Amino acid sequence: MNFRPRRTEEPEINLIPFIDVLLVVLIFLMLSTTYSKFTELQLTLPTADTEKMRDRPKEVVISIAADGRYAIDKDALEDRSVDAIASALAGAAPAGGDSIVIISADAAAPHQSVVSAMEAARRAGLTQITFATQSAAAAGKK
Repeated sequence: MNFRPRRTEEPEINLIPFIDVLLVVLIFLMLSTTYSKFTELQLTLPTADTEKMRDRPKEVVISIAADGRYAIDKDALEDRSVDAIASALAGAAPAGGDSIVIISADAAAPHQSVVSAMEAARRAGLTQITFATQSAAAAGKK
């Protein structure tokens, strides 16, 4: 009779075959995957000629002098009220509501004059407003 307790062996998981199988699957997936290439797309990109863009028939230019006088497309306005500017803008807009308003104000022009020009454009139904600037080199400044 053997009275010694029998030692039970602890179960053991061998990871080496598991890692081998995973590496084989990984290599298979890497070889069978197709990679998308951007060179396969045939694109024809749009071109732009900046010289052709200089003729803009949809622009309306409001010039504001340093003393607050207005000119729309080089036509001086006598009346400085917002309603007079709005009616002149509506008459000068060649494309109606699609026209672009360019505000070209003197650096010393009163802020209220620029705001009045913006309000007149809004009343005339012109919503696309931009401001004209010049570079410091063009102005003769450093």
